[in-house]
Amino acid sequence: MSSEASTNPSVDQQSSVHTENDQQTLISSTTAPQGQLVGSQSPPPTSIATVTQLRVGCKVWVLKDEEHRFAELLSIHSKKGQPIFYVHYVEFNKRLDEWVSVDRLDLSKPVEWPRPEKPKKAPGAAAKDSPLSRDRKNKKTKGPSKLSKVAKQKARGKENIEDPALTSLKEESGADSTGNGVTPDISLEAPSGGSADSDKTGLADNDLMDLDSTQPETTGGQEPEGYSREEEIEKLRTSGSMTQNAHEVARVRNFMKIQFGQHEIEPWYFSPYPIELTEEDCLYICEFCLSYYGSLKQFQRHRVKCQLQHPPGNEIYRDENVSFFEIDGRRQRTWCRNLCLFSKLFLDHKTLYYDVDPFLFYCMTRRDELGHHLLGYFSKEKESAEQYNVACILTLPQYQRLGYGKLLIAFSYELSKKEGKLGSPEKPLSDLGLLSYRAYWSDTIIDLLTDEQKEMKETSIEEIASTTAMTTTDVLHTLQTLNMLKYYKGQHIICLTNGILEYRDKMRKRRRRILDPQKLQWKPPVFTPAQLRFAW
Repeated sequence: MSSEASTNPSVDQQSSVHTENDQQTLISSTTAPQGQLVGSQSPPPTSIATVTQLRVGCKVWVLKDEEHRFAELLSIHSKKGQPIFYVHYVEFNKRLDEWVSVDRLDLSKPVEWPRPEKPKKAPGAAAKDSPLSRDRKNKKTKGPSKLSKVAKQKARGKENIEDPALTSLKEESGADSTGNGVTPDISLEAPSGGSADSDKTGLADNDLMDLDSTQPETTGGQEPEGYSREEEIEKLRTSGSMTQNAHEVARVRNFMKIQFGQHEIEPWYFSPYPIELTEEDCLYICEFCLSYYGSLKQFQRHRVKCQLQHPPGNEIYRDENVSFFEIDGRRQRTWCRNLCLFSKLFLDHKTLYYDVDPFLFYCMTRRDELGHHLLGYFSKEKESAEQYNVACILTLPQYQRLGYGKLLIAFSYELSKKEGKLGSPEKPLSDLGLLSYRAYWSDTIIDLLTDEQKEMKETSIEEIASTTAMTTTDVLHTLQTLNMLKYYKGQHIICLTNGILEYRDKMRKRRRRILDPQKLQWKPPVFTPAQLRFAW
């Protein structure tokens, strides 16, 4: 049985709408006459080129799914005497990047060449010539009251001149200020105790979305704007995981396929496995101990000797479908590091794979006569200052769109209920992660409100948060997305519309995987200060 790594069908469906005519329009706008500027920059140079003239950074037309798409060359290598090119399709998700051969390139159309880089001044050069530095020199040599007349005239004449280094920095930051299209942060009155989780990750990636900066936007007496799924999918398609990594080595996917159990999977992203393994056609990974091999013979010998049949931790949940295991990263460092290396193949912005001591890993498995097969996992900090209940979450590609993602999310909130805390996933969320969490939040809140409506109970944002273990920020954001917040007689109310009730009925007709909280055998772990002192 083989299964390829699958992406979100909605994203791919939207991606396929762009045809060659759309791309021709894009290129024609960039190949304007020399005197005409596109935006604030001159158009990039274009010309007809041969295979030998192509270099990294060029943009060419590539045959993909029986249509030509505009793509950027990220890397060029030679395989069996023939050049192969690693391409990123412009305006398409980064996980669609791939290696292509020469026969898929359409060199009859003009090639767009990269703009020549402008020479950058050294950081210290501008500082040396600035009036402030000259004033300081004069103060050191002649004292504060003995500044020469010439220096004073220079300082007065140039005091309004901006530093070139600061000017270029402002231009760069201004160009990227609207990269991710996140809605503005507007406060909304809510019951006391509802505070937004602060994002302290320090990340500035435009291809990820931070729910903390998408507060519900409502104004007194005005209806909130409707939520368009088509616009949301389009935003995710053109922003999620598309920005290339700053490190050149991480821009190129280093494996074409991996063998994991009975599944042959095509990875999505770069993962820092040993470089000698990247020369192999396939990477073989043991689905129980997660050891990796570049040779099929070595892998087969390992499988004969491997005795592990489940994740090396405590089984804390079991029903007729799945089981959950809790693994301490400090006790099982090798297994957890192998898990992080494996998950990095499908997560673009997972950076730490060796520092696993501060984390607990919760793995979801499916049982058969051979053992427990890994379906997905999420990690959680042992001590989170921001009260995050998930640090990283992944459903393996061969098990996606089967309901396991929502099951992982539901289990993380069941743990938060046991702890008596409100939880939220670590921000920012990836594109697929945002879709999964938004679907779970919507289903959970709608189920809760419809049940309370039958019992004729009144509820508040704070009560919804305490019942579901969600933060008030996530509850408000979900209600705003579903257009369920209305302004009535000077206060905000939660309104169940006919569309929401129809969605609820349609949702309940579908087959869903659910958890039984009674089968969770788990107590919140308590760690001593010595156990929380991490070093390796």
